[in-house]
Amino acid sequence: MEYLERRRALVDERLEAVVGGVEPDGLADEVGHTALSGGKRVRPTVTVLVCEAVGGEPSDAVDFGVGVELVHNASLVIDDIIDRSDVRRGVESAWAKYGYGPAIIGSDAQLGEAFALFSADPRAMQAVTEAMVELGEGEATELADRPGSEEEYMELARRKTGALFRAAAELGAIGAGADGVTVEAVGEYAERVGVAFQIRDDVLDETADPEELGKPTGQDDEMDRPSLLRVTDLDPEEANERAHDQSEAALEALSRIEVADEQAYEYLRDLAEFVVIREQ
Repeated sequence: MEYLERRRALVDERLEAVVGGVEPDGLADEVGHTALSGGKRVRPTVTVLVCEAVGGEPSDAVDFGVGVELVHNASLVIDDIIDRSDVRRGVESAWAKYGYGPAIIGSDAQLGEAFALFSADPRAMQAVTEAMVELGEGEATELADRPGSEEEYMELARRKTGALFRAAAELGAIGAGADGVTVEAVGEYAERVGVAFQIRDDVLDETADPEELGKPTGQDDEMDRPSLLRVTDLDPEEANERAHDQSEAALEALSRIEVADEQAYEYLRDLAEFVVIREQ
C-alpha cells in the first residue's frame, strides 16, 4: 500500500497547491471544502498508474490526475444539490455548508481549474471534453429520460460514471505519450471499471451501513433515482454478478497493452477486482 500512498500523496500535494491558488479566499475555502475533504482519489490514481504502466513517470500525469479529480468533485457538488443530500464523505455537503449559490460557483471554479491543467495538451482536452459531454448526457438521462431496461441502465452507467473513468485512464496514457491503440485499450478498461463501480454503488445504497459508507443510504429509492436494482428485478447478489462481468471485461481490455511497469499494471488489475467487493 505504500506504493499507492506515494502516488496519492503526489496528487494530494498538487491538489492542495491548486486549491491554494484559487482567488478570492472565500472561493478557495469553498473549493477546498469539497476537493480536500477526503475521498478515495480513485480516478487520479488510475491516471498515474496507467501512465507508469505504459512507460511514463508519475510526474507526467499528476496534473492530469488532479484535473480529473476536480471535475469529479465538481460533479458531486451538483449531484448533492439535485439529491438534497446534506452529507458527503462524512462531512457537510457544499450546498448544506455554504448555500446553493456559493456551492454552484465553487463547482464552476473547480471545472475552470481543471481545464487550465488540461489545456497544455490538445489530446487531453479532447479526452476530457468527450467525457464531459457523456457525463452531461448521463445526468440528463437520469433526471428526465429514465432507463427502462437493463440495457438502457448500462448505457446510463457508462455515461454517468464510466466516461470519467475512461478519461482518467486515457489521460495517463496521453501523459506518457502512448499511441492511440494503447489509449483506446486503457480507456475501455477504465470505462468498464467505472460501470462496475456504479453497479456496486447501487448495491451499497440498498445494503450498506450509512456510517460506514460516509453518506446516506436509501437515496435511490427516496429520490426515485434509477439504479440497476430499481430498473430491473435483480437482487443485490445478481447485481453484483453484473459488476463482476464488467470487471472481467476490464481485465481483458487491460491485457491488450504493452506493459512497461509490471507493478503499476498489477495495481490496475487489483483495482478492477476491488471495485466489485468494496464496502465504501
